[in-house]
Amino acid sequence: MLDECHLLWGNILGYVWGKTSERTEVPILNTRTRQTYYGAVDYLTGEVFVKGLPKGNSEHTITFLKALLKQYPNQRLLLFWDGAKYHCSEELRAFLEQLNGGKPEAEWQIRCICFAPNAPEQNPIEDIWLQAKTYLRHVTTAVIPLLK
Repeated sequence: MLDECHLLWGNILGYVWGKTSERTEVPILNTRTRQTYYGAVDYLTGEVFVKGLPKGNSEHTITFLKALLKQYPNQRLLLFWDGAKYHCSEELRAFLEQLNGGKPEAEWQIRCICFAPNAPEQNPIEDIWLQAKTYLRHVTTAVIPLLK
């Protein structure tokens, strides 16, 4: 099961403790600043493989697929993911065609199947992304008062 997670800076914002007699300001330069992580979870073993990349697009999806192939050599990969545009792009299809080299589908190195549209509940890695975001919010709100 594969997906991307985009951590917006706003995801880690919570509350901050301060003196009631003073205004507490937290400067936010760009609320759209984000970090992107690609992740895949092996449904059979529960193992998670995560790689940070600059953004979600065809180029970085291919980079992640190459990293998966390196992580799991000599294995054929069956990927379930959502229907993001870059999961279905010409660039990605060309990569898969080159990788699978005209072999029968049963012998493909990577085979991709899309989840139903707008159904993140079908993808177990969404739960992992939620746990990661929750952890970051908890740690950030615990650390910010210490920085004052």
